[in-house]
Order: sequence, then structure tokens, then C-alpha cells
Amino acid sequence: MLKSKVLLVLFFLSVGVSSHLQAQVTFDAKVSKKRLGLNERLRVDFIMNENGDNFVPPAFTNFLVVSGPQQSVNRSWVNGVSSFSKTYTYFLTPKSKGRVSLGQAEIKINGEIYKTSPIEIEVTEAVEKPNDPNNIDYLTDENIRLVAEISNATPYLNEGITIVYKLYFRNPISITDVQELESPSYGDFWSSKINIGRAQVNPRGSYKGEPFNEVVWQKVVLYPQKSGKLNLEPLTLNLSLSVPSNRRDLFGRRILTQGQKTITAGRRTLNVKPLPSEGKPESFSGAVGQFDFDVILSKDALKASESFQAKIKVNGKGNLNLFKLPEINVPNTLEVYEPERSEKIKTTLTGTQGSVEENYTIVPQYQGKYPIPQIQFSFFNPKTKTYKTLRSQELIVDVYEGPTAGIPATKNTVGGSKTPLAISDSAFRFIQLETNFRSIKTASFWMSFQFWLLFSLAFVILISGYLINRFVIQKPEDSSSTKQHLAKRLAKKYLSSAKNAFGDQVQFYEALERALHNYLKAKLKIETSELSKLKIKSLLIDKKVETDVANDFISVVENCELARYAPGSDGSIQADYERASRVMATIDRQL
Repeated sequence: MLKSKVLLVLFFLSVGVSSHLQAQVTFDAKVSKKRLGLNERLRVDFIMNENGDNFVPPAFTNFLVVSGPQQSVNRSWVNGVSSFSKTYTYFLTPKSKGRVSLGQAEIKINGEIYKTSPIEIEVTEAVEKPNDPNNIDYLTDENIRLVAEISNATPYLNEGITIVYKLYFRNPISITDVQELESPSYGDFWSSKINIGRAQVNPRGSYKGEPFNEVVWQKVVLYPQKSGKLNLEPLTLNLSLSVPSNRRDLFGRRILTQGQKTITAGRRTLNVKPLPSEGKPESFSGAVGQFDFDVILSKDALKASESFQAKIKVNGKGNLNLFKLPEINVPNTLEVYEPERSEKIKTTLTGTQGSVEENYTIVPQYQGKYPIPQIQFSFFNPKTKTYKTLRSQELIVDVYEGPTAGIPATKNTVGGSKTPLAISDSAFRFIQLETNFRSIKTASFWMSFQFWLLFSLAFVILISGYLINRFVIQKPEDSSSTKQHLAKRLAKKYLSSAKNAFGDQVQFYEALERALHNYLKAKLKIETSELSKLKIKSLLIDKKVETDVANDFISVVENCELARYAPGSDGSIQADYERASRVMATIDRQL
């Protein structure tokens, strides 16, 4: 007797302990990894041991949502103890490198709010091969490539090279959108991007001898500014893809799966050679390429105090923006002004080409013949790997009229002689002698001709707008029929995804449940995910929906929740689909 009492007490104690343990609510967030590459995917599971309402996910500020939420429920009964778990699953892609935070999710269970703890994630550079079995990369590795084509991996210092980023993909994969996640900064290079306009798909491209669709994404011309090994940061793109699945619709066509893929061109290294010191001329100022050089005078004969221009011009192909032109050297009796620089440069895939010039204005003060000494310009030719020096011809400027050098043209000369200086008007042609000032006093606009003109124009526009709105835009129509038509279109849109999943019970009921909730969201302008089924029913009745119809709607939702975890038949799936369509059409008529 005593033994039976002891057993009875132990039984109730075990039941009490198990009930106590079951009553402890847990709500946790788990991630597939805490360190991942920029092109990898992160799986996040929000798990609870009691069913709850009003699930609110984190903002996912630092991530792109690839898919989700995917909802799963697990019930079990072991040794007389029941267990329950419900999971919301998301697949994410990071937006940038660095340490990022996954925020808190929250849910309401038994009237109380529970929150998960924030999780720190470290995002590294894109990896060569993502290690994630759930990643769509595994499905597209052989069909998508991002390649950086470099014209020369071993250039000289300041030698121009081109990089063309090309995206290759092939059928049956299709790309619906492209976002640039990370672009190289080119810190050790002078860079110039080539405008290629809107990206175009070349269906006849090839990659390693195999046919691919080809898209030229970016073209850049680079001039290395230091020698040695220089790294090129990778270009990283996020692709929105449509990939055929193994499932088929009612007509036997493959159902497309939407997904995301982050792809990188990878880090590249250039070995930049220094310019040779052997044979480097003193006049070398950093020009690398193939150039021509010339010095041009606007005139070589003039009067004193007139002006002429001396132009130093370099044209060709190379680093035209990155070297200094040689300076002109003239006698002290010629007054020289600061030069005006002008450039006509164009950057293409073959490099930078065009011309740069500096134009000096020179004014002689005395008559005589003045030499313009020879000017040297040196550059390094990377093709011949040698320096070359170009020399201008020695030029003579003849000043045939004016004071003689040594007799200053002033009013008070030594000895008291006065020699007036004949000044031509053209000597000061660069000085503006006239102004275009306007009076700050303006005529009154009020009651002026312009006032009445604008007033009449505004009146005509107002009358025209009223007539167009009255007789053209505002056409009377049956609001009731319009409302029903819109509702039918919404119902067709929301049910289409469920209809396409007839062959998969789990996906069908998930899609049908989402369709029902989305339908109410569109019709009632509410977030049904934040409401319990009881509140949804109450809201429908408040909106004058019949009680039987509201009950039928809730019954369909509950049936979707149960049917996803219990075996069914094609007949039951068809019946549930027709029932959902019927109840949504009924709500259309009553709202």
C-alpha cells in the first residue's frame, strides 16, 4: 500500500515537472554561420516552443532578403510528453563588408512579447567558391561568370592599361536585375571610366570557347602611379535570377525559381615595372606613350608693344593628363604672361589620346630680332622600351618698329630726351574696355502689360483644366461593378501561385495560405500577419461580412495550416482551392 502511494506521488511529481518544463517559453534566433563572404548566403531560423502571433522579423538593414519567411511546425509525443516547435526561416545576402548586426525579432506568445538577442556577423571579401549547400551558386556555378579582362598585367609606371568587366551567362538561366555591391577604388592608379551607356546582351558571346550570353558591364582605363605589385580590388555584383526547377505546372512547363546570386571577378594583381634609369634625359617629366611635339608662333613679325602667342603643343596617345609641358625661354626684353592651358583628350579602350597645349602671350618692348631658343620634350615609349627626345626649331621674332633697347620708353630719360612710345590698340586687345552693366532699377510688374498677359494665360489654363476634368477624366461609371472587377483581378493574382503548385502539397498550402492573407491585406488594408484568426473573424463581421462566410474563411485558413503537415490527395487539394476561390468571391460581393 505504501509502495503504491509512493509511486502515485512520483507520478504526479513527474507530471508537474514536465508541465513546468513545457510551460517555459523559449524564442531564439540561430544562424548558419557567423562569418561569411560577401557572395555567400546566411540562413536565419527564428525558433519558438509555443505557438505565437504577430511575428515581427528584424529590419534586415544590412542584408538583402533572398527568400523567406518559410514557416515550419513540428509536433511530437514521446513517453507521454508532447513537444512543439515553430520556425520562421530566412535566407539573406550581406550588402557590405565588415561587422554587421542582425537585429531582434519579436513575437507574442500567451499574451506576452518575446524577443531574440542581436547577433553579430562578420562579412569578409567575396570568396572564390561559396560553401553553402543552400546557395543558388551551386546551381549556377557552371553557367555564370564575371571576368575582369586586363590588357596588360605587367605595365610600366604611368603606362595605360584597360580593364573590361564582362558578365557571362547561358540558358536556361535568365538575369532579371543587377546591383553593384562593391566597386574597385583604384587607389594606386589614375583611373578613367568609359561611358558604355545601357548594358546590352550579346547572345553570340563566348567564354573559353563555349557559347555564352555576354554583357559588358564596365570599362576602365588605368595608369599605375607607383611600381611594384599593385592589387585590384574585386568587382562584386548581386544578380536576381530565374532558374528552372524540377517541378512542372499543369501544362507540363517547368516552374521557374527566383533566386539571388552574388558573384565576384576576384582580386587581381599587377606587377608594375619602374621606368628604366638608363638613358633617362634631363628633360623627362613623366610622359609615357607615343607623342608628337611642336612650338607654334602666331606671328613672327610685329611692332613693339603688340602681342603675339607662342603655343607649346603635345599630341598623341598616353598619359596626357599626368606630365608637365616644357616651359618657354625668351629674352628678358620680352614680357611673358602666364600660359593658358587647354586640353582635347578622349579616353577609349585603346587608352587616352588627344592633345594638350599651353599658350603664352608675349609682348616685346623694343625693336630688334629676338630668338626663341630650342625647346626639348622627352617621353618614354613602352612599346620600344626606350626614351625619345623631340626638339623644336629655333625661331626668330622680328620687332621692326619701336624704341631701341637701352633707351627706355619713359617721359624722363637720362639726358632729358623724350622718346614717345607708339602704342597700338591691338597691344591691349586682351583688356576688356566696355561693360555690360544693367541698372538695378526695374519697371514695376504690377498692372503692366506682362502682368495682364500672364493673368489671362493663367485664367485660360484654369478654365481648360476644369473642362477637361469635367467632361474627359471624370466619366461616370458604376462604382460597384468597378469594385467587383478589381477584386476579381486581385483574387486571380493571389491564387495563381497556389494554382501553379498543385503538384506539391506543402508548397500548395503555403501558397494558398499566403494568398488568403494577402487577399485580406489588399481588401481591408491591414497586416493580417499581426492579427489572430479570432481578430480577423471579428474584423470581417464588423465590415458587414456574414458570420457564416467569415467562419468559412477562417476554416479554410486553419485547413491550410493542418494540411501542410498531414497527407492529402489531389482531390482534396482541388477542393480546397475551389473552396478558397468561392469564399473570396463571396467576400467580394459583401464588402
